[in-house]
Amino acid sequence: MNLFENKFLERFFTITLSKWQIKLLMTILAFGGVLIVILYSQNMVNELIRREQKIIKFYADIYKHYAEPEENQEDFVFFLDEIAPTISFPVISTNENDVPNYPFEQFSINVDIDTSLNLKLKREYLQKIVWEMGRNYSPIIVDDSKGRILMKLYYSHSSLIDYLRYLPFISIIIIASFIFIGYIGFSSVKKNEESKVWVGMAKEAAHQLGTPLSSILAWLEIIRINKDNAEYIEETVKEMQSDISRLNMIATRFSKIGSMPEMKVEDLSQLIEITCVYFEKRLPHLGKRIDIVRELDLGIMANINIDLFQWVIENLLKNAAEAIEEKRGKVIVHLGYHSRKKIVITVRDTGKGMTIKTKRQIFHPGYTTKKRGWGLGLSLCKRIIEDYHKGKIYVKETTIGKGTTFVVEIPGSPLK
Repeated sequence: MNLFENKFLERFFTITLSKWQIKLLMTILAFGGVLIVILYSQNMVNELIRREQKIIKFYADIYKHYAEPEENQEDFVFFLDEIAPTISFPVISTNENDVPNYPFEQFSINVDIDTSLNLKLKREYLQKIVWEMGRNYSPIIVDDSKGRILMKLYYSHSSLIDYLRYLPFISIIIIASFIFIGYIGFSSVKKNEESKVWVGMAKEAAHQLGTPLSSILAWLEIIRINKDNAEYIEETVKEMQSDISRLNMIATRFSKIGSMPEMKVEDLSQLIEITCVYFEKRLPHLGKRIDIVRELDLGIMANINIDLFQWVIENLLKNAAEAIEEKRGKVIVHLGYHSRKKIVITVRDTGKGMTIKTKRQIFHPGYTTKKRGWGLGLSLCKRIIEDYHKGKIYVKETTIGKGTTFVVEIPGSPLK
């Protein structure tokens, strides 16, 4: 393969299609499939018509053969009794003037004749059918050796051909109905999900803002109690400034959702350490003693958006802390290389664990097992990691009563 072919294939496989182009392509493929089905069924119909025409011509040839006086009439009776009933489509025999031959029941096949009608009405009824048959198919002429017309055989196709002819259209209508019903159903589900997302976003905003606001209120109470201790107040004010900065950071994070954030090479070990320290100071507010154990390989750099990535770590830490129902617990955070180009972060807790159902739905927007809480936090984590950082996030393992391990994988620089 030469250089030109390589470049062509590389360009071909890296083409990205917009939504309307994908919809157009799917529409063309759908119409193409419908057209193929119609053409295929039409070919089957034409083949059946040709076979039925051969049968009626054979029927006419037999009639013509036994019309000669010297032929064995017993064989002709056998033909009428045994062969003619195998014909599965309507046939009416007429004279040279297209008038149905009498007795009508004897000279017609697969034609329902109302026995309660008189002779005139029966003839008119058959005459109408003959006229309709003649519009679609030319009659078969049965003549003798001298060229005199003995009869005309008018015929129509079998009901099987009608079924095959209309089957593709019936199928298309049924499929289109299911697609329409599915579209209405999915639209309703999508609107419901969008509603859940907005509700979840509001809850998540309140949840994110709640921690620093609660801390600020607590710091204010501490200042009130220790108003005469200048050194203690100074230290408390620094913590309040940290919480105010965090409020500003939360506003920045929400503003970046939905747009492509700026990416920079950052030190992940430092970022995780700062986040863990922040949480350690605020965990006592939960009324539990939770140790955050860090197992961080130092100097690991990655191309990330620091505000959004820190949001992911915070969500995982807070989720882990809230999963611990006992008075004491532990959260282990590990950072390292899984391979030369993959960075792995694991957050393991000693909490209550998850059921299989919860594990399957934990990243769905609006899903929560708490009366108060996320409903959106982990789904946002999934979007931040997968859409913005080209990585993946998943639950590696979980056991009821023993805890859960979340894993985040993102691309990283090779080891030096």
